[in-house]
Amino acid sequence: MDAGYRCRVVTYDNSLPLSQITTLRVGGPAKNFVRCTDAESLIQTVGDLDAAGTPVLLVGGGSNLVISDDGFDGTVVQIANTETDWRSDHVTAGAGVNWDDLVAESIERGFGGLECLSGIPGAAGATPVQNVGAYGVEVGSLLRSVQIFDRRSGGLNWVDVGDLELGYRTSRLKRRNDELVVQVSFRLHEDGLSEPITYRELAGALNVAEGKRAPAAEVRAAVLGLRSGKGMVLDPDDHDTWSVGSFFTNPIVPQEHLPTVLTRIVEELGAEATVPQFPADLGVKLSAGWLIERAGFARGFPDSGAPARLSTKHSLAITNRGEARAEDIVELAKRVRDGVHERFGLWLEPEPVLVGCTL
Repeated sequence: MDAGYRCRVVTYDNSLPLSQITTLRVGGPAKNFVRCTDAESLIQTVGDLDAAGTPVLLVGGGSNLVISDDGFDGTVVQIANTETDWRSDHVTAGAGVNWDDLVAESIERGFGGLECLSGIPGAAGATPVQNVGAYGVEVGSLLRSVQIFDRRSGGLNWVDVGDLELGYRTSRLKRRNDELVVQVSFRLHEDGLSEPITYRELAGALNVAEGKRAPAAEVRAAVLGLRSGKGMVLDPDDHDTWSVGSFFTNPIVPQEHLPTVLTRIVEELGAEATVPQFPADLGVKLSAGWLIERAGFARGFPDSGAPARLSTKHSLAITNRGEARAEDIVELAKRVRDGVHERFGLWLEPEPVLVGCTL
């Protein structure tokens, strides 16, 4: 590797597992680990590894990964390019920029727009991959464009939002590795006000009417408070935050199938059971957390002695209580998924990327 590239190369052994670079804190060793701190070295390194036929695992903030206990038989490339370019109405950030740091700085600079996405762990480059969203706002509504390195052709191009095939927690970039996000550009509000507040819980916390805007700093504070109460802000001393956030996406039921699903729920739980529903592009989105709890999986399931448990604050999060292995996480996820299907006939889909393991 050219010494001019600012990469720190470390060969891992069995004493240095990949659990050290993931928020879930599970995962075995990799053969090699490369940390690239600028865009040029990132592109060159990945290109060289691809040309050599070396298996590559790309890792940003490690907040959406479940890596097997066997680790990764190849080279892990940590995306750590952190350049930022602030303009009057937008910011362009390197894929390795810490996402919440970017949100915080945007507010410190007097901008609005990103505040509802405060407290989400991970790197900026991962946000368009699964169209990250929270409290009524999705990254797709704020994106201007994404710079992508095409690992097949070697090309580097800016891609318009309309070409990313964004959907609920998905995009054309998800669950594929031939397109590497290098930089991301987001639009910002120059007036320092938030996106319209559409999430009822957040509107209540702010004491504002739904659809109104509020000072971005106030919205960020409220969002961080709400997320902290659900164990969704990273805290090394709180095992409820040793997770990938929500492990399952909310199921989207086509409109024509909704009556059958709702009838099944009533048959199982009684006429008074009302699952939370939200409009979605391809049907109706149901609350996965509600379904998990009504299928018999309470917060903290299975018990206080288990190495992997549902969060005690949020039933959608599967957490590492300190000694869990990837095997423990996956087995609990299977148990929850299968239990919801058995009770309600719905399959929950995992939100994180699984490396070397499957549900």
